[in-house]
Amino acid sequence: MPRVWISPGIYSYHFDRSKDLRDDNWGLGVEVTLAPDHAVIAGNYINSNWERTHYAAYGWRPLHWQVAGLELSAGVALGAFDGYPNYRDGGWFVAALPLLAVEGRYFGVNLTVIPTIQNRLDGALSVQFKLRVW
Repeated sequence: MPRVWISPGIYSYHFDRSKDLRDDNWGLGVEVTLAPDHAVIAGNYINSNWERTHYAAYGWRPLHWQVAGLELSAGVALGAFDGYPNYRDGGWFVAALPLLAVEGRYFGVNLTVIPTIQNRLDGALSVQFKLRVW
């Protein structure tokens, strides 16, 4: 049975703390877990460069654990993103990112690492909080 989650955006802890980057990236996201290994994710947020980003991704999470009543799953998210002014002038690009999902019955988080791409993207540890609505 599919699970539906909503998210208020993404919190990013940037590796280079000397830059004036936005950490609290508010927005709206939706994740539909179709099966334990497969999810589709889409939404938007105000990114670290104070611009609006839209995204759509497929999450493949083939590794699974149960820890202290939580479901953990790991894999990769393959997605399309826009809105980063130093990367393709804010246009769309494709990225593959590591993904760790930690889920309880009603609350969860997605964790990922965004790599630094010099003069294009600023690397960060990203945390996406989510609430299960279905």
